[in-house]
Amino acid sequence: MKDFFDSRFPSVEALRAQAKKRMPGFAFDYLDGGCFSEINLSRNTDEIRDVQLQPYYLRNYPGASQEVELFGESYDAPFGMAPVGLQGLMWPNCCEILAQAAKDHNIPFVLSTVGTASIEKVAEITEGKFWFQLYHPAEDDLRDKLLERAWAAGCRTLVILADTPTFAYRPKEIKNGLSIPPRMTARNVFQMCTHPTWSFSQLFAGAPEFQTMKAYIPKGLNMKHLGLFMNKTFSGRLSEDKIQALRDKWKGNIVIKGIVNPEDAEVAIKLGLEGLIVSNHGGRQLDSGQSTIKPLQALAPEFKGRIKIMMDSGIRSGPDIANALASGADFTFLGRTPMYGVGALGKKGGHHTFTMLKRQLQQVMEQVACERVEDFPNHLIRD
Repeated sequence: MKDFFDSRFPSVEALRAQAKKRMPGFAFDYLDGGCFSEINLSRNTDEIRDVQLQPYYLRNYPGASQEVELFGESYDAPFGMAPVGLQGLMWPNCCEILAQAAKDHNIPFVLSTVGTASIEKVAEITEGKFWFQLYHPAEDDLRDKLLERAWAAGCRTLVILADTPTFAYRPKEIKNGLSIPPRMTARNVFQMCTHPTWSFSQLFAGAPEFQTMKAYIPKGLNMKHLGLFMNKTFSGRLSEDKIQALRDKWKGNIVIKGIVNPEDAEVAIKLGLEGLIVSNHGGRQLDSGQSTIKPLQALAPEFKGRIKIMMDSGIRSGPDIANALASGADFTFLGRTPMYGVGALGKKGGHHTFTMLKRQLQQVMEQVACERVEDFPNHLIRD
């Protein structure tokens, strides 16, 4: 299964088109959409693809290796599965499918606090080799319980979110009733009826739930009160004090996600964090911000070597991964592309997508004569 590849879908564009056919519109919109007018959603990928690489055709070239070491772990490729909330809504058991594929491909899988598989389930699938993304709770007691569960399950890399200080304004989700609190409309019911594969799979899998949070949600809440509970539970933004408290409690690696300026990067280093992810939450939080490739290019020269610099948001393909690495990233993450893969191919979608990305990246490395992942910056054509 690891090397499974369906030649009908050799690109992210083909996977996206097939996923759109197989998923109800409200589920696809949740995956595919951004905030406000979706300007930064488009800008993310467009500007990654403005990066140009320099090939060398007459060099002695022994071949390419995608292997990379990160926080003492060796991975088979320089990309991982980004955290995605409500994965099971978009495709039944999607979280478990992608966790298994990530394990088989030896790449990191990052579980969201609001994922639809529990910490313990993902730990079982990945044999403890997963990262956990923490939405910082308002109450310290809940924070400590989540940290204890993640550590006990084998997780050694904690990802904390800096780029969600407020709930986003996403018109598609509001129209589809997927805002907080969510609502089910006649339109959504019709969409489910016209997508029987998704509907029957969902029936067998059971309604998607916040499995990690399930133990802390009062029983018997209707959808309105569940929304109010989640709003209250995860209100507020990160601060130096909150991060310091996490640093004091968590003995593994801490990565902060959503860093896009030097001031915040300096704070992360001062507080002893091991890594940062340049991210704008996939264009789902701030429409008038920069695309992710721009701050990466600004931060890498100053901070690379002082802290691990990673990137997500807008990366869709092997060439996009290569362009991010050439621009200074030590590692990359993708969210939508693997999700499209599962939407298109179900249980085989994760394996297909990770195989496709590896093949695409390998072709780029061989084309430009890049031997190792860390050599990519030597191939960047600079303005």
